[in-house]
Amino acid sequence: MTKRADQKEKRRQAILKAGLSLFIRKGYEGTKISDIAEMAGMSVGLLYHYFDSIETLHEELVTLALSGRTGQYFPEYDNSLDYFRKSTNHLFEMIKADSFVAELFVLVNKAERNESLPNEIKEKLKLNDVITTSITLIEEGQRDGSIRKGNSVALAMAYWLSVQAYIEMLALNPDVPYPETDWFVDILKA
Repeated sequence: MTKRADQKEKRRQAILKAGLSLFIRKGYEGTKISDIAEMAGMSVGLLYHYFDSIETLHEELVTLALSGRTGQYFPEYDNSLDYFRKSTNHLFEMIKADSFVAELFVLVNKAERNESLPNEIKEKLKLNDVITTSITLIEEGQRDGSIRKGNSVALAMAYWLSVQAYIEMLALNPDVPYPETDWFVDILKA
């Protein structure tokens, strides 16, 4: 990579990081392009050389976040509880390695509640709905006795919303201690 190409990539990454930080703290509607430019340490005009709009930047971040969520998160597992244990453990390991992952996770969760996003992004979000994917696994675990009885939708929501809330705390407060995966798995365990 040439020095110029390297500099362009560093600027692009600075814009992505600044945009992500602001989107998760101020929301999509509350973030201005000038805020992102200021945080990235550049002029608004220079930022527009990289992204033609705040919408384009937001869409790229959501797409980037979703690319890591495909397959939620381990395609192979021994049983239902093993899926939840491995998925959650993998998530927290990725976050420990790079806090950017926690912020991407928060961005996706905020985007799932944003009705003003383009339909293309809404469709991508629907394909990566971890709660819906988990319902079948919970029902499977209830049949084999490894997962507690109860409404499978409510159990899936209790599980993933607990994980989501903890990841959001880590994204906004990096000094928060990391949890043990089994604390979350115990929500489901029979």
